[in-house]
Amino acid sequence: MQKAPLNLTMLKKRNPTLDLYRGLAVLLMMIFHFCWDLREFNHISYHLTDPFWVYFRSIILFLFLTAIGWSAYISKSQNCNQSQSNILKRFLMRQGKLLLAAVSISLITYITFPSQWIYFGILHFIFILSFIHYPFASLPIISASIGLFLFLIYQLTDWLLFPNIHYLITNDFGAPKYTLDIIYPFPWVTCIFIGPLIGKALSNVHLQTSLLTNLLSWLGQHALNIYLIHQLILYTAVKLTTDLLSHLN
Repeated sequence: MQKAPLNLTMLKKRNPTLDLYRGLAVLLMMIFHFCWDLREFNHISYHLTDPFWVYFRSIILFLFLTAIGWSAYISKSQNCNQSQSNILKRFLMRQGKLLLAAVSISLITYITFPSQWIYFGILHFIFILSFIHYPFASLPIISASIGLFLFLIYQLTDWLLFPNIHYLITNDFGAPKYTLDIIYPFPWVTCIFIGPLIGKALSNVHLQTSLLTNLLSWLGQHALNIYLIHQLILYTAVKLTTDLLSHLN
């Protein structure tokens, strides 16, 4: 029986610039968490509220969240010739994987750090905001305008401040007051909404291939898997090294 010809238009093409962009976020995240692990075992000392570490975390979040908007823009643009039902199906499949990853993070941290487990980290945030942003993903100008509007409202008014929500979650629902990772919706929602415009602006940017770009590209292609396992590897490595050094001394 003759095989049906392969429809190349149905294959998902990766965007190398987006992979590099996302890969940079992954690399910075691993550096941030490695330093956090070293701090946990008293190899280095710093406070998480120090300006350097606050800005460092903000850069990582900005890169990750704008990459989400950029990725959604590419996905809807590449699949413009497909039916809306197929596009929605692909989106829902990705959302299902993201939900599974977010729930896994919550369960793992609840088991290992019950007093600090993650109930609304970056994966939970991305899962919810992806649904909200989805209708605007293929409209970079409109999407960015919405994002900037929300940012201005957040900066100039107190309309988007919800001080009682954290109290409600921690007191009425029993969530820990201190968690290993929490993302407040504002102003970070802006990043996802400006992501498509950044993607459109950088769509024709190509960097020369090098060892660094190859590494970043690989990290970007496997960002979710690396996010899920990197801290287990880093934390274990630091702990084992600490134990070894203590025995040697």
